[in-house]
Amino acid sequence: MLNVLKNRFEQGCKTSTYPKENIRLLPRYRGRPKINPDAPPDVAAACATACPQEAIDPAAKTIDMGRCVFCGTCERISRSRFVAFTQDFSIAVAEKEHLITAGDIPDLAAHSRQHFKKLFGRSLQLRQVSAAGCNACEADLNVLATPFFDLARFGINFVASPRHADGIVVTGPISRNMKTALLQTYEATPEPRAVIAVGSCALTGGPFRGSPEITEGLDTLLPVDLFIPGCPPHPMTNLHALLTFFK
Repeated sequence: MLNVLKNRFEQGCKTSTYPKENIRLLPRYRGRPKINPDAPPDVAAACATACPQEAIDPAAKTIDMGRCVFCGTCERISRSRFVAFTQDFSIAVAEKEHLITAGDIPDLAAHSRQHFKKLFGRSLQLRQVSAAGCNACEADLNVLATPFFDLARFGINFVASPRHADGIVVTGPISRNMKTALLQTYEATPEPRAVIAVGSCALTGGPFRGSPEITEGLDTLLPVDLFIPGCPPHPMTNLHALLTFFK
């Protein structure tokens, strides 16, 4: 016991000070993309051609964050003349059309469901459903329970049963084999319930888009309240989205 207390004293508090203090992520992190409207058309076209997700519209000069896997190919090709990824991790949106952007993203707090804030502001219980995910999004959701993020200090927890949940968090491209299980989980969650789509696979099908084995977007099956883009979304993106939308 004395050794435990000694280690605790030496290590100090490891929990992040966010949201009281902002966090700067590593320089290699790719967050909110910014589009240069004055970029040469040939550069924009080259980025659109190289994009593995067909997320770039060179004519409108926009990028679809729902499709984007934040690989950075467009940034490298254009040498940041057309697309540059910032360190802004606050990229979640409440409306799917807001994912298509030139760099400006609406304030999530202004688009959050106010009745959710009243109902779940002090306690939010979520059931996570991995609908054929690769475990990347799932891992970055699980890490929110670690001492650094300590999601529970905000009254947010992941629970084992949908009957104990206020909403569901869905990851993965929603394969044909997982579709029934997902819908049953949704039906088992008491109303009013929130639906959160996490990761490009859940938003648009991700790299599996076009396959007959998956659903191209959770919103084609269920009414989605919160869209969190990324492949996978950074834990800070998930944390910011949950706090902004529900608290």
